[in-house]
Amino acid sequence: MSIELEKKQGLIAGNGQLPVCLAKNAKENGFEVIAISLSADNKNELKKYCSKVYDCAPGEVLKIKNIILDEQIKQLTFIGKVSKSLVVKRPKFDSLAIEFLKQAKRLNDDAIMLFLVDELAKIGVTVLDQTIFIKNLMVPRGVLGKNQPTEALLSDVEYGFKIAKEMGELDIGQSVVIKDRMIMAIEAIEGTDKCIKRGCKLGKKNSVIVKVSKPKQDKRFDIPAFGLNTLKTMKKYKAKLIAVEANETIFVDREKTIEFADKNNIIVMAV
Repeated sequence: MSIELEKKQGLIAGNGQLPVCLAKNAKENGFEVIAISLSADNKNELKKYCSKVYDCAPGEVLKIKNIILDEQIKQLTFIGKVSKSLVVKRPKFDSLAIEFLKQAKRLNDDAIMLFLVDELAKIGVTVLDQTIFIKNLMVPRGVLGKNQPTEALLSDVEYGFKIAKEMGELDIGQSVVIKDRMIMAIEAIEGTDKCIKRGCKLGKKNSVIVKVSKPKQDKRFDIPAFGLNTLKTMKKYKAKLIAVEANETIFVDREKTIEFADKNNIIVMAV
């Protein structure tokens, strides 16, 4: 079902380049973007493409709602990583956030995001599919670059894909590290890059990384993404291949990432 987009769009921005990519694409297509920044790492870049950028901690739910009401935002997108570690670094919890924490049976990512979606719905705000403004960043099926996988590596990919999907079903993480059909690491609260570091220290050279969407992926939040920073981590810890889920994964800095992979004998593929 298609949705008619408002000219004024809200953006709740976590870490990384994805919020910047979304704001840039939206502005270039004639939309005004109002950003609520939850992380300082991309705030200055967001200012280039957003008419306003507000600063909030992830736990300042009432402040975020009031900004949205004051700006008369009716549609918004959540994008960029907001890990629990970011919440720990900026531990500002208002009364609404504290009430949720008291009542929540689980503090997994989906439960937190669905709470926020429900709170926004109460004030007439629709949370959009993350990909609406960045469909050009979704990764196609196939090997991306000149380096080709061996049969042994493909066997690891097949096994890792199955395990990663099972982890996604439990809402634990989206990535696994494999070596010789043995799981070296499963992504948890630390995020993909630190999972790669942990797994490759056990698997040594030529480990394989698999990153997938959850079996029941809600496209309003937490769509898997990767890019140049992920491959730099792979190079540092001597990983050999990364496989992501085709048409379900956001690929940031595609040209630079493939160039880096080719230069450093890393295999990038989507399955």
